[in-house]
Amino acid sequence: MPGRINRRRFLKQSAVVSSAVLATSFEERVLLANQGRPAAQPAVDGKGLPAGKIGNLTVSRMFAGGNLISGFAHSRDLMYVSSLLNNYFTDEKVMETFEICEEMGINTAILRLDDHCIRIINKYWNERGGKLQWIAQVKMAESDPTGEARRAIDNGAVGAYLHGGVGDGLVAQGKVELMGRVVDYIRSRNVVAGLAGHSIEVPMAVEQAGIEVDFYMKTLHSHQYWSAGRQPENDNIWSKTPEKTIEFMRAVKKPWIAYKVMAAGAIKPREAFRFAYEGGADFICAGMFDFQVREDVLIAREILAGDLSRRRPWCG
Repeated sequence: MPGRINRRRFLKQSAVVSSAVLATSFEERVLLANQGRPAAQPAVDGKGLPAGKIGNLTVSRMFAGGNLISGFAHSRDLMYVSSLLNNYFTDEKVMETFEICEEMGINTAILRLDDHCIRIINKYWNERGGKLQWIAQVKMAESDPTGEARRAIDNGAVGAYLHGGVGDGLVAQGKVELMGRVVDYIRSRNVVAGLAGHSIEVPMAVEQAGIEVDFYMKTLHSHQYWSAGRQPENDNIWSKTPEKTIEFMRAVKKPWIAYKVMAAGAIKPREAFRFAYEGGADFICAGMFDFQVREDVLIAREILAGDLSRRRPWCG
């Protein structure tokens, strides 16, 4: 019957209308507007993003973070964010984002080790001819401490590091030697090896133990955002004492990748990147949507080309 509405089409149209009504925040409107659409292409090129060295690996001073494409984001008490990310970052959107990163001079991404990331980075390399380097975030089991690192390297990772939460826990338990076993294995495979921590006690313990890491992943961001009364109680676990981190890392002669620099979007990129570079970080890892990559890279390039009030020598 001509006047009868097809049930499937009705449900689809209803879902679109519902999404438009419910997406009242600026961020949600931007995501819906960009879903399935190529990112805007301003007249800029990707030349000029400085690079450094971690071991024998040449890496851009900014890394692409991987939490977004894995559907994980520090959304505090917003329960819908992971679902939103999983629906936004289709394979096509992830590969488009990787291409924009490479176009703008980002040559390395830090991605977690899971089936999804292994599949999609290999799809990007094989189907798009992408050259983006993968440094893998791995965990460990006491029964097989090197298993995840082995899997990452076997699937094309040029480096691996132990997850920050794992590092925090091992140091608290006095099991620093287990971290050393993972590092030794990764280096034996001729890729770069790192250790991560949210707590400054992680690099402190590793330096004291004399473990030969190729790089550190350590959180760093200021606390100049929101108001003291509105900050979630557990938010500062990411970087409880940035001043202590800056002071200790000043004497560490190994490359340092700062992460969580924007405190999950609470700090604007310009302020976040400057704080991290001036605080001594040699590289920063930034989680970005496709439509944010170009602007963020331009900001990083501008900061790195200017006068930095930096007391720590560049390492790498």
